[in-house]
Amino acid sequence: MKKKMKMESSSSDKRELWILILYAVAFYSFVIQRSLRLSTDYHSQLYGLRSAWLSKFTHRSNDVSDAQWRNFRANLPILTIVFAIFGLAANAFRACFRFKARGMSFLWLFISFIYLTYLHGACIVFILAIALLNYLLVKIFARKKYFLLVLWSFNIFFLICNRVYGGYSFSIIGQQWAYLDNFRGTFRWHICFNFVVLRMISFGYDYHWADQDSRFDQEKHVHRCHICKSGKTCYHLLQERSVQDDKYSLSIYICYLVYAPLYLAGPIISFNAFASQLDVPQNNYSVRDVTWYGLRWVFSLLLMELMTHLFHYNAFAISGLWKQLSPMDVFIIGYGVLNFMWLKFFLIWRYFRFWSLICGIEAPENMPRCINNCHNLEGFWKNWHASYNKWLVRYMYIPLGGSQKKLLNVWVIFTFVAIWHDLEWKLLSWAWLTCLFFIPEMILKSTASALQVESALGQFVFRELSAVAGAVTITCLMVANLVGYVIGPSGINWLVSQFLQKEGLPVLGGMFVTFYVGTKLMFHIDDAKQRKYRSGL
Repeated sequence: MKKKMKMESSSSDKRELWILILYAVAFYSFVIQRSLRLSTDYHSQLYGLRSAWLSKFTHRSNDVSDAQWRNFRANLPILTIVFAIFGLAANAFRACFRFKARGMSFLWLFISFIYLTYLHGACIVFILAIALLNYLLVKIFARKKYFLLVLWSFNIFFLICNRVYGGYSFSIIGQQWAYLDNFRGTFRWHICFNFVVLRMISFGYDYHWADQDSRFDQEKHVHRCHICKSGKTCYHLLQERSVQDDKYSLSIYICYLVYAPLYLAGPIISFNAFASQLDVPQNNYSVRDVTWYGLRWVFSLLLMELMTHLFHYNAFAISGLWKQLSPMDVFIIGYGVLNFMWLKFFLIWRYFRFWSLICGIEAPENMPRCINNCHNLEGFWKNWHASYNKWLVRYMYIPLGGSQKKLLNVWVIFTFVAIWHDLEWKLLSWAWLTCLFFIPEMILKSTASALQVESALGQFVFRELSAVAGAVTITCLMVANLVGYVIGPSGINWLVSQFLQKEGLPVLGGMFVTFYVGTKLMFHIDDAKQRKYRSGL
């Protein structure tokens, strides 16, 4: 009887999966057709469109309206040459002279200072001055009870001051130094310094925790971790396992802060994990793995080039033309902007991680999961800038009380995330909206964990309710990110009025149904992964 019910359930799941796939194909066909038409009709009114190498094949201009993507794309050739030289030099010296952590730190300091001098010119003085102050602060106060308050106060103070004063001027030191303001390099140092702040806090915490009894059970972890079982070393083990005292030297600390492959954009790596791999290079990725990783990145770059030639989503957002569009088109542009942003960051972060892997340092993957395969807020933030999420969990969430104070923690953490990105009201609006949307999800999860559903009907009802909750969550995520990155807080009233009018309500309903279908597809993907994992055991 049970076997018969299982077979009927499997057959029903397959029929449902085919219906969901057909809906998804119809949805994306409609979105692509509408996007092409919008990009054609409004071509002359959009900002940031330029002719590019693919234009002669597509007969369309390239959307380079996003300044971050435009600068990265334009500098790709020189960056690739520079990092190829850096990687070759670092690996050659390590092989020839058998450098360990100390030797590699001096080598990377030399390489990274050449890189930073080109980027920031004389402003490298400001970076080193703040970094040295932080090092002294950590070494002096690390054993004090109030150390963490001192560490956070110092770093948040400079995080804000750097932005307010635009990276400072040499004339504030004295007029005799004002001439150095003419040698500020090619890139504003205080923009990159946001990542340096995270590294300085990481160093402070890891040094502070070094003398404390660790709750991390290494033997238990190795027994459970399939990576460590195979003879390799996973990132979690590298991060949680304390390093020897001599690794907390000034040379390794500065090397960690300015390590060239990860300096500009990350991914973010903890001090413990970095120092360990500086001593013994990563062994999780073979030459073949790294080569395939690079080829996949090239394929993703070609996809981005095709996307920005055919669909001008970001140009609509920059030009402000979304105000002239129907609710359906606003939804399509908003959805397109989020996908563009995901692919942009995916390419930037994987590029720098690729070069770091070549040089022997494995950093966490920042985009381990596609944006279209996340149906809850917690899952989304674990897979969007994932290395930053790991940093926040280790250095903020757990010290603040972890899951016991989750409802309070998210407000503190997301406020910091907004300030860390920039001092803008729209980012604070995005952060606080996200926190508001987190509350019902946390309540739902705690309720679900308390209920033990065993019957087939109960499991069906629970799955349907979870799909509805997923649709609501995705809608909330879209609203929060549109406010944070497209329309700003002043556009909330306009957005609400557009979707609550007669023309907008059917669109809102269609969005909800689409996200419901998408969530159920994600459930099927997760089920398939679990079956594959179980069969491999």
